[in-house]
Amino acid sequence: MKPLIAITMGDYNGVGPEVILKSLASPKVQKICRPVLIGSIDVFAWYAERLRLKANLGEFDGRVDPGKHYPVFNLHPFEVPNIQPGKQTVHAGRWAGESVAAAVHLCNAGIFDGMVTAPVSKTTMVKAGFHYPGQTELVASLSGKSRPTMMLLAGNFRMALATVHFPLKKVASRISRGLIADRLTSLDHTLRNDFRIRKPKIAVLGLNPHAGEFGMLGNEEMRFISPAIRNVVKKGIRAEGPFPADGFFGMQMHHEYDAILAMYHDQGLIPLKMSGFHLGVNFSSGLPVVRTSPDHGTAFAIAGKGRANPGSMIEAIKLAVTIIHNRNKAR
Repeated sequence: MKPLIAITMGDYNGVGPEVILKSLASPKVQKICRPVLIGSIDVFAWYAERLRLKANLGEFDGRVDPGKHYPVFNLHPFEVPNIQPGKQTVHAGRWAGESVAAAVHLCNAGIFDGMVTAPVSKTTMVKAGFHYPGQTELVASLSGKSRPTMMLLAGNFRMALATVHFPLKKVASRISRGLIADRLTSLDHTLRNDFRIRKPKIAVLGLNPHAGEFGMLGNEEMRFISPAIRNVVKKGIRAEGPFPADGFFGMQMHHEYDAILAMYHDQGLIPLKMSGFHLGVNFSSGLPVVRTSPDHGTAFAIAGKGRANPGSMIEAIKLAVTIIHNRNKAR
């Protein structure tokens, strides 16, 4: 049967509900999976009416009949959220966090095959009591995994991050041989099992300008990154680098590799989003739960206006289904 996919509501004052409803109307999505929305049925009904989107909604009863209605796992049936498009509220943060938590628990219980999370506001989720830097860390915690690898994808452009949600001034102190080796090992396993690439080839970026220029512009490459690469190569992992990031992307070298390991958030995400902003997908690699999300934020400025592009959400759903099938083949 088609995989059963939990799709969390996200921040209901952002574009999450809109891109979800638009995605479910896509024949591409209807053809490959059985989606179930996690959150508030009132929120989806409100946006469907406001944006004039066709959506026959019904509460999830354990059965999914694609094409007839959109089933919703209604978290709080006697609570109607105060929807204010474009506003950041603690209540919206609580609903967003609870939707993610519910989806993870349902996946852990084997009820769902995977999950896709709509965008959230990290600020409001923290204020609501979910003290995590992002959804990746929340899903990891509830899945019993402490160190997932965050991956971003746009087509065959696959980017993994050594560090994720850290201020730039703290990134260098986080880099270590163990961290880089762990990330490369996890990435290699993911490429083989989740993407079915038999002999993946991974590029590793340097942290400093010119990859440190032999220690003149920083020694993290010499002390940590290069030794970690040599260590994993001895174990059969095809990793190369560290490469200066500007020259690497300037010469389009990313086409020569199956994936890239960047040292920090913007180093990896800027080139990836430039290559396909509306195709970007976030994948939490290394978790027992298959979790993807669109690679864009809540877009509060356009929330409730019908202008949100569902492309990234559609790609996130498609990727989750692909990974589920690939994992089943690997068993």
